[in-house]
Amino acid sequence: MPPDMSDTLRSPTDSRPAGRVNEIDLLRFVASMLVLLFHYAFRGMAADNMAAMNYPLLAPVFKYGYLGVQLFFLISGFVILMSAAGGSVRGFIVSRLIRLYPAFWAACTVTYLVCILWGGPAYAASFKQYLINMTMISDYLHTPAIDGVYWSLSLEIRFYVLITILLLIRQIHRAEFFLIAWLVATMALEWHPIGKLRFLLISDYATFFIGGATIYLVWSKGMTVRRALMILFSLILGLTQSIKGLDEIRHYYHVDMDPVLTALLVTSFYAILLLVALRKTGALANMKWVTAGALTYPLYLLHQNIGYIIFNHAYPGLNIHLVFWGTIALMLAGAWLIHNLIEKKAAPLLKRILNTGLDTFSQLRPTRR
Repeated sequence: MPPDMSDTLRSPTDSRPAGRVNEIDLLRFVASMLVLLFHYAFRGMAADNMAAMNYPLLAPVFKYGYLGVQLFFLISGFVILMSAAGGSVRGFIVSRLIRLYPAFWAACTVTYLVCILWGGPAYAASFKQYLINMTMISDYLHTPAIDGVYWSLSLEIRFYVLITILLLIRQIHRAEFFLIAWLVATMALEWHPIGKLRFLLISDYATFFIGGATIYLVWSKGMTVRRALMILFSLILGLTQSIKGLDEIRHYYHVDMDPVLTALLVTSFYAILLLVALRKTGALANMKWVTAGALTYPLYLLHQNIGYIIFNHAYPGLNIHLVFWGTIALMLAGAWLIHNLIEKKAAPLLKRILNTGLDTFSQLRPTRR
């Protein structure tokens, strides 16, 4: 899931204005477009009869677009540790809730309405399913997601829980040692799987969260030999898991996948984020990508099933290029509307409600004597 940059701080050594790492906004948008183009150009028709068309011109390239999720998790590691660095449990939890829920509620509602109105049997969804999905934890309540992209949210939530625990025990300043332990445990679980531990430690994708968080430490505190080794081992594990996962991709989609290209893409994600941390991105660092970054989360949430339903209704009656690019334009417009009409207005209101509730709760708690 696309992480937020709205509450980030700047490094003490950074001469740029406080508030954003500009390149992260661009990287988030790139990651979301990789996933979107994977779904639209390749995945929808490749398996499960989800869409009536693909886009042959781009399918050979964007069959690798699913790796955009790995890029998202790298960015999330960077941004979420940055967000938690202030040490406030309350601030961290409130910032995550107001970032995640308004856009999610809007996108989930729109997707549900499109599914019941035009989705047909393939995209049927009950009202009960919709209500459970609105909690964002439908995965843990054994309820199918209304849109397939929601699977990554459950992983993000588990990552947030781990960071919240560090905050609760007041050890966020020792996050580096936690990351080392997490990386070692993840590597051990790769060779000696223990189901419950793999679940709790998000072992299938943990290395990307760890890599991104370590790169944040480089950005905020500088490079050290230990951090360089952490990034290297995170990358090695990420490459190992990504290449190993190609067998499942080949089998499921009946498509050839190049392990060398996969390795190059994953390595490039680490390299680009590391260049950001080392402030080696040149003029790109001073360019504003705020709008692109703001569209990322609602675009990610909105695009998949609605896009497939549009494909199924519009094709082959309309030209394939018109359907493909028109749907992308429509999803970008929808993301813009959700951001401007929902997120911008609902987030401050939700923040006030949460803070008022937490203030009331703290006043009701008995004081220690």
